[in-house]
Amino acid sequence: MFAVATKNFVEEVDSGGLLIPVSSLNDAIGLLTVVVKRKRFWFWQKPKYLPTDFNLNDILTGDTPVKPVVAETDFLKYSGTFGDNIQGSVDAGFVKANVNLEAKDSSKLQSSFGSLKKEEVDVQKLLQDCKDRVLDMTHCLIQQTKEKHKRVFGIVKERILTTQPCSVIEEVQQGGQCGGSLTSCGPKSHKISLKENASLSKDSNITMEIPTQTTIAYGLIELEIKQDGRFALCLMSDTNGGFEVDGAGPPVHTSEIVLLQQELEHLSEHFQLLSELPASIRSSLLQHITELMQDSSAISALQKVLEQNYLQPGVGDIRPTDSQQQNIQGILDMLVPSQAGQSTPLLTALHLIISALDEMTQDCLEVLKICCNPTALQTMEQLVQCVSGNKDMPLSGALTEDIYSNTKRLFSLSNVSMQKDGNVVQTEIKHPSGNLPLVLCIVIRGLASLAFCG
Repeated sequence: MFAVATKNFVEEVDSGGLLIPVSSLNDAIGLLTVVVKRKRFWFWQKPKYLPTDFNLNDILTGDTPVKPVVAETDFLKYSGTFGDNIQGSVDAGFVKANVNLEAKDSSKLQSSFGSLKKEEVDVQKLLQDCKDRVLDMTHCLIQQTKEKHKRVFGIVKERILTTQPCSVIEEVQQGGQCGGSLTSCGPKSHKISLKENASLSKDSNITMEIPTQTTIAYGLIELEIKQDGRFALCLMSDTNGGFEVDGAGPPVHTSEIVLLQQELEHLSEHFQLLSELPASIRSSLLQHITELMQDSSAISALQKVLEQNYLQPGVGDIRPTDSQQQNIQGILDMLVPSQAGQSTPLLTALHLIISALDEMTQDCLEVLKICCNPTALQTMEQLVQCVSGNKDMPLSGALTEDIYSNTKRLFSLSNVSMQKDGNVVQTEIKHPSGNLPLVLCIVIRGLASLAFCG
């Protein structure tokens, strides 16, 4: 709840900016706290930030501490409510199963952080204080971090914190009737087996009290660290820190459209693997993934389970909630080999799709859920060709007004414009766009591979 609330807060007040949401109430984050930035499995994924128990003074040599000058200002008063209401009737035919489902589902997350303030370090003074200072390269934190690949040091230069007790409230209401046989009636439900003409209802209301002086978001200055312990503060947002490596060459800059084309071509074997799965498994996977989209934290949980158990063991410790476990386990049971902890190309392909979904905003996921049917997905896959180089596509009968409207909205949220020109659809990547167009193309191609009818 807290992690979702802070993520929503940052998306609302600093979308595309430099603020990082705090993911746990257990993280004690103050100014000059050392935070380790860990780059992810795929280059386009947002990095993970791991706050440590140390601050800058703890890892400096010498006895003179750095004493920052801090400016404190009122930030804003914040209260946000996020949720959805789903009501519908579905008569669906899946492989080996026929399901008649009538359901009402609503969820709401209300974050009342109240009046917030910002604390910010005077960076010019910090530069002067750090001049000629050297890091203790024998410090255990530096030693352990340097041994890891793709790790960067940053120090907290600003933070947003509460000024009064506040709360995060989650309300969930579910009800439904099923005819046929179904294992789950939604990602928030507990593990339960529904029989012929069964019904299900569930309400929950959870309140989390947040104490005063709680940091909910922060900003970093990354450190560029030389082998002898000298370091520089990376003051520009497009300047990255890291440990000096012998023989490192200059970065290669490639245009966005060329990079997108190259990356999709590089990933094509993953999409091919998914499209070659038996129809029953593809149908079930698409159903489970669509259900996970109801809860963005469930997408994140599955991504972390795949990463820590199969692709990068030991990078963290995630335990999905009971309400998430059923769909996650259903997906893993279909693809995980009998040997625990063993990765396979199929798991990597699944991780690719789930990681891309995890990079999407909540607004993107809401629109995407509407488009998760074979007709819409296969039509959108053709539009991906427009985005990745073939600038326009003749209209076909499959591109109905509903599909076009939803697709245009989804693409716009991913920094891709779309418009009709007569009988042709045209797309264009907005500038600057970041990695959102690539993430969108990966999601569509991945889900379309599961909807493949051949």
